[in-house]
Amino acid sequence: MDIVTLFVLAVGLSMDALAVAICKGLALRKWKFRNAVIVGLWFGGFQALMPVFGYILGSQFAGRIQKIDHWIAFVLLTLIGANMIREALGEDGNEESEEAPCETDSLSFKSMLLLAIATSIDALAVGVTFAFLKVNIIMAASFIGVTTFIISAVGVYIGCRFGTKFESKAELSGGIILILLGIKILLEHLGILL
Repeated sequence: MDIVTLFVLAVGLSMDALAVAICKGLALRKWKFRNAVIVGLWFGGFQALMPVFGYILGSQFAGRIQKIDHWIAFVLLTLIGANMIREALGEDGNEESEEAPCETDSLSFKSMLLLAIATSIDALAVGVTFAFLKVNIIMAASFIGVTTFIISAVGVYIGCRFGTKFESKAELSGGIILILLGIKILLEHLGILL
C-alpha cells in the first residue's frame, strides 16, 4: 500500500473520531491545549491499536482465502463507509452522535475509553483487510494513529470554536473516502487499475 493510499485511508478512518472530538470540544466549551491532547491521545491510540488486533485476527485465516481477499477488502470498506454515510445523513444517527459525546464535558477514563473504542471499531475491520493485503502493519497503524491524533486534537478546537456544524460533514466525507478506497483495491486486484 503506497503512502498516499495509506494517508487517505487514515483520514477516512479518523472522521468518526473527528466528529466525536468536535462534539467533545463543544461540550468542553473552553479551549485548552491539554484537553485537545488528551482527546487526540485516546482516539489516536485506539485507532493505532485496533488495526493491529484486526491484522492479527486476519492473519490467522488470510492464507485460506487469498483468492478472494480483494473482494473482502472491498466489501468491508464499502460497508464501513456506507454505515458512516448513513449515520451522517440519517437523523437518528446524528441525534445519537450528538447526544452521547456531548452530554458531558467529562474526559474521565470511562467516558474516553468508551468513545475511543466506539470510534475505532472500523479500524479493527481495516486491520483484517491489511492482513489480506500484506500491509506493513506497524507503519500503517502508526500512520493511522498519528493522523487520528492530529485530526482529533484539531476537532476539539473546531468544536470549541464553531460547534457541531462540521460534525456530519466529517462523517460523510469519511464514508465516501472508505468506499472509494474499497473500489480502488478491488479494481487494482482485478487488473483494471495499475
